Amino acid sequence: MAPTTAGKLNREQFLAESGLSGTVLCRSLSRHVDEWLQAIFDAEVEDHDGVALVAVGGYGRAELSPQSDIDVQLLHRDRLDISEIASRLWYPVWDEGLKLGHSVRSPKEAKELTKVDLDTATSLLEARHIAGDEALTQDLIDYTANQWRRRAQQWLPEMATRVADRHAHSGEVAFKVSPELKEGRGGLRDVHALRWAEAAGFPVDDADKRKLRDGYEVLLAARVELHRVTGRPGDTLQLEDQDAVAAALEYADADVLMADVAAAGRSISWISDEYWFRWQQPEPANERRLRRKRTSAAPAEAAIGDGVFAAGGLAVLDPEADLTDPCTALRFARAAATHQLRMDREGLDQLREHMAPMPDPWPDPARGLLVDLLLAGKAALPAIEALDQSELFVRILPEWEPTRSRPQRNPYHQFTVDRHLCEAAALAAELVERVDRPDLLVIGAWLHDIGKGYPGDHTEVGMELVSDITHRMGFPPTDVDVLVALVEHHLLLPDVATRRDLEDPDTIAEVSRKVRSVDTLRLLGALTEADSRATGPSAWSNWKSGLVQELVARCAHVAEGGSIDEITSRFPTPEQRLMMEVGRRIVLGDGDTLTVLAPDRHGMFSRVAGVLALNGLRVLLAAAHSEYGMALERFQVESILGLPIDWPQVTGHVEQALAGRLAIEARLTERINAYGTAINESSPPVVPPKLTVDNELSSTATIVELATKSRVGLLSRVTSALSQLDLDILSAKVQDLGGDVVHAYYLRDAQGEKVTDPDYISEIKRALNHAIDSCTIRG
Repeated sequence: MAPTTAGKLNREQFLAESGLSGTVLCRSLSRHVDEWLQAIFDAEVEDHDGVALVAVGGYGRAELSPQSDIDVQLLHRDRLDISEIASRLWYPVWDEGLKLGHSVRSPKEAKELTKVDLDTATSLLEARHIAGDEALTQDLIDYTANQWRRRAQQWLPEMATRVADRHAHSGEVAFKVSPELKEGRGGLRDVHALRWAEAAGFPVDDADKRKLRDGYEVLLAARVELHRVTGRPGDTLQLEDQDAVAAALEYADADVLMADVAAAGRSISWISDEYWFRWQQPEPANERRLRRKRTSAAPAEAAIGDGVFAAGGLAVLDPEADLTDPCTALRFARAAATHQLRMDREGLDQLREHMAPMPDPWPDPARGLLVDLLLAGKAALPAIEALDQSELFVRILPEWEPTRSRPQRNPYHQFTVDRHLCEAAALAAELVERVDRPDLLVIGAWLHDIGKGYPGDHTEVGMELVSDITHRMGFPPTDVDVLVALVEHHLLLPDVATRRDLEDPDTIAEVSRKVRSVDTLRLLGALTEADSRATGPSAWSNWKSGLVQELVARCAHVAEGGSIDEITSRFPTPEQRLMMEVGRRIVLGDGDTLTVLAPDRHGMFSRVAGVLALNGLRVLLAAAHSEYGMALERFQVESILGLPIDWPQVTGHVEQALAGRLAIEARLTERINAYGTAINESSPPVVPPKLTVDNELSSTATIVELATKSRVGLLSRVTSALSQLDLDILSAKVQDLGGDVVHAYYLRDAQGEKVTDPDYISEIKRALNHAIDSCTIRG
């Protein structure tokens, strides 16, 4: 590459030719910019005395990312020509199209600001001389470092508060689908804060420094490539950019990249939390440790478990505890969780050095200790994280290793696999009153997705793993069978409740046959709620909760010997049948339900669905019934934007549509093009468009299921396509998967029979694919 000149930076050429990444690239780019700015300074400033160009902030750290601002301070000692100098220095930077963060200050002004402004103080802590009077720069650097140490008690409380506020605002790097690499909890800024705290005289442990350095490099490398592949500044690693960033960093795929990002974020956040907790304690850690000796004089109220004491806001191990015994780690974690205390780092470090792997079979106390830990609910999460960060959890359960920090890269899931399992167990602990065996519930929730860390179908793999694990734990064979069944059927209830007709006796009979016992059914009901809530906001709702509860109640009725006929065929109700018989007409919106009763006519279902789409309503559940020349339709809906439903407007539009006086297709097309972008393109699909036709699950209807990206007007156009093929819709369910949907339709042909003709089925698929495509925004 040609030498840098004062006239041209050639940054893009440098980035294209460098072949560097991460910290090495940032430092090389910083030196490249240094040379360019030095050349400009030398060319534009004849007299260097009393004037200096200083790099501050990220540029001062020599961590200039491809799209970072160039932050500099022009320092001067009473130079009358400083405004002219500044203009001659800044304009070449602006001419390059670069974003410049700049200030012009005298040493006195800069020093005064370091006393009152935290941002100025921290940016100057990382200051670096670029050009001009080096003594001027060094004097400011030395003064800032000295003042920072002297004013530590002023600045560190404010910095700790900022750390907490930033975490609350930006979310966790480890668990967000699109993590904020810099400001998020466990991000780059947390490492900066720890460095600044160290500069104030509060050191970070050497082992933690190594972990911070490794995690920091992962996040910085991802940030660098994010800037390079997108060509724009930003610190949020969006889902759609992860493949390109992974490829640029030569990862096997984006899943591997995001696993490293999650692991880095977890490690940084845990070390940061530990550091700020220790810093805020009222007495030094060494004094605390000297006081917690196991003697007969130890206060009884300090004991919080067998060999565990409370001291200084921490759970601490008895110095004489058996550090080789894995049960000691479980007792330590249980006591900390039960009393909502942090686990003392010294005890964790000693266990990491000495603890043996859990034997096979487990010692008698171990299973009970683990169950008690999980039953602590949310309070167990930091204790489990402490064990995991200390490399102890995999010694207790080796099968845990493949799940650690394993990403689930779609908007439907909010956590990595390991954190999802722990969250599910914590939520299950809140539901133990619903079941007879709380121990099976929390263990089942904690292990239900353990197979996701391994190749193959995660349910089948998980069943084998859980059988081995729970035998090793010492559960009796009958309990092992139940736990394996929980893994096997952990998706059964939500899938059936949200995709199948609960009025169909075949549905209830099939679920009852698979689950076998009421006890297992109730365990599955609680597991379903815990699993769904731990998955993410899109995975659980009042609608889904009601459906699952109804399914459990109906299946429990059958499992206890009740008749299926007593609990199905609730739609239509006897009153609705009477109204159909007398030909009464109804269009009624109430709560979240629209009921329409009108003379049966071709395409009625799709017309009503179209009206709902036009009014910004998402259909969750729909049912239809025809009799006496009348059609009864019921739609359970929710507002896409969360607004109150304007039922008078909706029912008015339904009346117009049924009378053929509403241009539904034209209006839908307008809505798709006007509003569809935000809804249709908000997130990439969880699954590509997929169609299945099933004639086995129901004895009375053909079930057609489609999975695709959520689109405005989809239900209306799909049901219109079905109507054009002379198919009667008995019921429809729509499950939202965080930007994607699964539709399930129960259908009969014009003769009231299942659809079995292969050619007819092919036409159904062709029509539905066309309907899906017709909802796509046209450019």
